[in-house]
Amino acid sequence: MSKILIRGARVLGGEAQDVLIDGETIAQVGTGLPADGATTVVEAGGRILLPGLVDLHTHLREPGREDSETVLTGTKAAAVGGFTAVHAMANTFPVADTAGVVEQVWRLGRESGYCDVQPVGAVTVGLAGKHLAELGAMHDSAATVRVFSDDGKCVDDAVIMRRALEYVKAFDGVIAQHAQEPRLTEGAQMNEGIVSAELGLGGWPAVAEESIIARDVLLAAHVGSRVHICHLSTAGSVELIRWAKSKGWNVTAEVTPHHLLLTDELVRSYNPVYKVNPPLRTEADVMALREALADGTIDCVATDHAPHPHEDKDCEWAAAAMGMVGLETALSVVQETMVETGLLDWAGVADRMSFRPARIGRLDGHGRPVSPGEPANLTLVDPAYRGAVDPAGFASRSRNTPYEGRELPGRVTHTFLRGRATVVDGNLA
Repeated sequence: MSKILIRGARVLGGEAQDVLIDGETIAQVGTGLPADGATTVVEAGGRILLPGLVDLHTHLREPGREDSETVLTGTKAAAVGGFTAVHAMANTFPVADTAGVVEQVWRLGRESGYCDVQPVGAVTVGLAGKHLAELGAMHDSAATVRVFSDDGKCVDDAVIMRRALEYVKAFDGVIAQHAQEPRLTEGAQMNEGIVSAELGLGGWPAVAEESIIARDVLLAAHVGSRVHICHLSTAGSVELIRWAKSKGWNVTAEVTPHHLLLTDELVRSYNPVYKVNPPLRTEADVMALREALADGTIDCVATDHAPHPHEDKDCEWAAAAMGMVGLETALSVVQETMVETGLLDWAGVADRMSFRPARIGRLDGHGRPVSPGEPANLTLVDPAYRGAVDPAGFASRSRNTPYEGRELPGRVTHTFLRGRATVVDGNLA
């Protein structure tokens, strides 16, 4: 069994300690730990050691859109970003609405070796919103699906949503809702507001998101089930989640890195890299999202990593696909928006990017303390690093990042998946 000694790391941002990995497990945490000749030593030099990051919302595109991403390239991107587990969304071709498809994605993840892949099952057959998919069969499959979502499409039929919440309650599953009232967003191109009016682009009102959230938290409370709100983007949505939690309802929510940093003012460039679903909102929304993540109203950060081939983004705004890649830049954006602003410390980052998402997804072995006996799923971060984002060096197959050329702080230097280094000195192992 191989041994790795991480020497002088600030665990969760605290005092420098040594962490000894023996095989797949953390063996010791302390100071002055010895290393024999068979032990690989990583000199951390005061860098931050976090539990491996967990993403609740990743689009890996396989099967069906391997021109955008594959499970292999997506998990490589995840490892570079410090993630040891990702949840693969269901809007593939064919849709992940059967036990067979989710098992295929799960097995591809196991074969990649860079990151654990937990498939997300579709709520409805073909994401069509008409009939429930085989939720029980997906849960009982080898993939053990616990999270279900029609992400990319809202489950807009209240009866279907209620039935889904009732069904997954039997095995403590969760419905992850893409909150977008479809009739209110027909022809929408960007956030509805001053900028959309000036540019003459179809507006996407905040109420389209908020109305679905209001309905779904009430439904979840009514049936006593769990609902998770994907990519929260408005100040009004924050208030609805805060109200639902004050009632003691089993409601959780996520925010993307790009909604913590970018605003609809960027759309003035007409650069389709800024076209995303839900759209970039106002500065006031961004500030409300940051505060809500800091106070725990929003539970976690999720990337909504949405890779697209060059031709789907390098075109006129109206024809461009919605979405941004985010796995490789997520932690840097969180450092800039939350740590460097004083809203979260590194222990808070570990909570929002590892502990909580692992709990919501019911992932065993991830989101665990950096303590003896725990699985060695770890991420080592150099917070002093600053550099411009260069998508040419991405591990992802796609390059549609909104941060190209932008200087961001922090860099993942090492990622360990069950004691095996997947990233060493910033490069894939």
